[in-house]
Amino acid sequence: MSSKTQPNPTLPVIVGISGASGAIYGMEILRTLKKLGIASHAIITEAGIRTLKHEMGLGLNDVSLLADEIHNVKDIGAKPASGSFRAQGMIVAPCSIKTLSGIAGSYAHNLLLRSADVMLKEKRPLVLMVRETPLHHGHITLMGKAAEMGCVILPPVPAFYTNPSSIEDIVLHTVGRALDQIGIDSGLVTRWQGC
Repeated sequence: MSSKTQPNPTLPVIVGISGASGAIYGMEILRTLKKLGIASHAIITEAGIRTLKHEMGLGLNDVSLLADEIHNVKDIGAKPASGSFRAQGMIVAPCSIKTLSGIAGSYAHNLLLRSADVMLKEKRPLVLMVRETPLHHGHITLMGKAAEMGCVILPPVPAFYTNPSSIEDIVLHTVGRALDQIGIDSGLVTRWQGC
């Protein structure tokens, strides 16, 4: 039996959105959780808010329509900052290299980083949708360190065996795979049946 806490669908999911390109992943995770009736807590960095506006024309008001609670990234006293706050897991989507660096270095400088650190210390699932390319040795080293600490490194790499016909198809399949990692079957994943 794994030492990790088993997923509990009655608990909320924490969704972190950092400043890397790919804000759509965080928004679609929040949208999917809402459709599934699973509570979510969103934490968005300042750069994440900027990227959300640039890429999608959205702001915090749009996030508030999907998330049950939005926490200020500067509020290190918010609920997710404590291990006593029970959560099913956390997904950082997208995860910038800066955020990856903070997590890998246990540098709990803001609420997103502190919440991620809590997931690791409490042995709860932490999925990092690292969004950067090309990768240099430092990036790869950070991902390796984070994986050794217990993070799931899940870059948003498209699967083409599903024969996607739109960007939405690609995004939703990846969102489904990220949710798989914390024990949530979203119904978004086309399961491989062999060929």
